[in-house]
Amino acid sequence: MHYAMLLFPGFEALDVFGPLEVLNVLSERTKLHLSLLSTTLDPVSTKSPDPAAHRIGSVCAQEVVPTNTLTDILTAVHAGQTSIDVLLVPGGAGTRFPEIINPVIEFVRGISPSVAHVISICNGAGVVARAGVLDGKRATTNKMLWTKTTALRSEVEWVKEARWVRDGEVWTSSGVSAGIDVALAFVREVYGRNVAGGIAREIEYVWDEEDDGTRDLFASHAV
Repeated sequence: MHYAMLLFPGFEALDVFGPLEVLNVLSERTKLHLSLLSTTLDPVSTKSPDPAAHRIGSVCAQEVVPTNTLTDILTAVHAGQTSIDVLLVPGGAGTRFPEIINPVIEFVRGISPSVAHVISICNGAGVVARAGVLDGKRATTNKMLWTKTTALRSEVEWVKEARWVRDGEVWTSSGVSAGIDVALAFVREVYGRNVAGGIAREIEYVWDEEDDGTRDLFASHAV
């Protein structure tokens, strides 16, 4: 199975690394292929593009090196040279800057018809929503960014009280750490309960193997 994680400047670190940790452990149990996609092959930083985030002068960011560009992958998919089974879309501060996120939205719009599963983490749901992928579907997103994100697309049936939501082959999760929950839920659906439970135990993550995603301690704090 081919997994692809989207990257853009100002992505949220745990949105990416949480699900990737699940995939790293999964790859020891079953064969998979992971691609890291961005507009170029240059390292992509978690550093926020918002100047206000740097007002106290901290130096604290991480970089990830992509394996493929958006253009190359889209061209290869349309030519029938490759396919993506699972597309993962993180959130982060970069989603608020059109010059950064518009190419990503266009990529999601172009690639989604050929992708078997789409999974968004945090306010990555806003990216998927703006690409039209969530129209007519139930979805959730980060509760700390609830009002701003849900306002991006009225055609979506936004579900406030949810750690994660599945509607068909589209999965959306709540804020940041919920990416681990939705990744485990996806693994449970595709590879089985024993595999998902084993991964949760190996990474020492407290996860209910019966969880249906409806329990959300942060929903009442949505803003």
